[in-house]
Amino acid sequence: MILQALSQYYQRIAANDDGVAVEGFQKQPIPFLIVLDETGRFIDIQDTRTGEGKKKIAREFIVPKAVKKTSGIASNLLWDVPAYVFGIPKPDTKKDEAALKKRAIEQRQDFIKRIKEAFPNTEFESGIRAVLSFLEKSDFEPVFSHLSWKEISESGSLLSFQLEGDTCLVCERPAVAGAIQDKAMDESDSKSICLVTGQKDVPSILHTAIKGVWGAQTSGANIVSFNLGAFSSYGKTQGNNAPVGVKTEFQYTTALNILLKKRSLQRLQVGDASTVFWAEKKHKLEDVFADIFGEPAKVDQSQDIKSLIAALHAPQIGTKPELDPQTKFYVLGLAPNAARIAVRFWYQDTVQQVLDHIERHFEDCAIVHGPNQPDTLSIFRLLVSTAVQGKSENIQPNLAGDMMRSILNGTPYPKSLLAAAINRIKAEQARKDQNGKSIQNVSYARASLIKAMLVRENRYYHSDQKEVSMSLDITNNNTGYRLGRLFAVLEKTQEEANPGLNATIRDRFYGAASSTPVAVFALLMKLKNHHIDKLENRGRAINFEKLIGEIMSGIEEFPAHLSLQDQGRFAVGYYHQRQDFFTTKEK
Repeated sequence: MILQALSQYYQRIAANDDGVAVEGFQKQPIPFLIVLDETGRFIDIQDTRTGEGKKKIAREFIVPKAVKKTSGIASNLLWDVPAYVFGIPKPDTKKDEAALKKRAIEQRQDFIKRIKEAFPNTEFESGIRAVLSFLEKSDFEPVFSHLSWKEISESGSLLSFQLEGDTCLVCERPAVAGAIQDKAMDESDSKSICLVTGQKDVPSILHTAIKGVWGAQTSGANIVSFNLGAFSSYGKTQGNNAPVGVKTEFQYTTALNILLKKRSLQRLQVGDASTVFWAEKKHKLEDVFADIFGEPAKVDQSQDIKSLIAALHAPQIGTKPELDPQTKFYVLGLAPNAARIAVRFWYQDTVQQVLDHIERHFEDCAIVHGPNQPDTLSIFRLLVSTAVQGKSENIQPNLAGDMMRSILNGTPYPKSLLAAAINRIKAEQARKDQNGKSIQNVSYARASLIKAMLVRENRYYHSDQKEVSMSLDITNNNTGYRLGRLFAVLEKTQEEANPGLNATIRDRFYGAASSTPVAVFALLMKLKNHHIDKLENRGRAINFEKLIGEIMSGIEEFPAHLSLQDQGRFAVGYYHQRQDFFTTKEK
């Protein structure tokens, strides 16, 4: 199903984009071009890169499909690194220089042989004649004396050829490209049923490497791979174990590499999962999906999402829908696994269902917050709040994929998410900023995440427990929630009794108060009396006493332990009460 959906996506973009590579070709950044005249004489080296310093970006060209690079010698057709083109190896102090030179000579011979095998009749095309003439004459001194050569040889940059006056590569010239494509279609290997399309096709023995998966090998990795005898059966080897036609293999690998490439708007990093998404036909959801789940954009996209949801709900109010709500939408999460790629999660449903579940997620996460904070938080911000030091690389493995799957399916969030959020709150109860001030450990993101966890679990399992609200709820009699409120009031009393205090009871007692209340609340209530006596504003002191009395009226006794869910309610109660202190009250 995954390969089929990717193959269909390729067909969609190929029908609308002239820049998409056709079968037998691929898009490839080529930093330097060897410019020749029609006799094969060297003219110049053209640098195709733009930008400054290390941020230089090479121009992309459509070149013959790359060969599968292994420990052996295998050259690409009409493009490769200097070792294959000129027989000059990339300097490497860790390897024997003589062995490197010997191998580079063999690589150059293979490069020329590959061109001759692909074009046995060199007279038909002037570009091929010029390239072969240049390579066989071996008069490379003008190349080696060029200003760009030092950088090319040291970096091992990719090279290709261009005729003087042309704007395309030799391999992009119509006659050359046509010959390469015809040769790919004339394959005479035995055909078998393609497992993806159900049609007869030549099976692809080695699938093209997938590049761009975070943490995988830079040379690429494979989703479909049989490279050991233990993986084979019935005498079949490599790709014949799961025959995928060469046409389908080209389509799905090309589509996936396009989705995963740098600066792609249809990819995002969710924890350790490189996630790509697409629709069966062009849809606005593709433009905003990354902003919902990934790193937030500079401009808040929440209004765009709400407008999109409203547009898709149009049929319910009798108006014509602007977008087809039944368009299929796909989400694929990939993670590295040595030389292979593991599918972390796979999701497919209609755009209508996707947006309904996203809308529900936003509603579940909604909680009172400061005036300068956004109304919605991305999954990235929610997950980072559970990570050590707030770093994305410290997000627990599998947690991001499990959470995204829960959002898209409308099911309860992973239970480990609640534990991760509560553990970070306890771990940071005494954390201070660079000025020595205590950092709020029950942050907006953590409170929002815990509230969403509790609300969704309560709804999904039809619990009789009162649902946690968006803001302060004085009617909520859950012991954990009330104890969280009480702790916030006691902390506020201490702060007002001791202006400028750097450390509060939160820095010493939050962890114990939220898990074993009976161990600390008796002491905190005694300290409260001392703090209230110090307040100069007696009206304020009376208000605190009334508030504490209102909260305590719903607590029969301090429990010995709070469950994980009640520890979550403690955190939300604490957050709600703190927010209420800083909310302007209307008379």
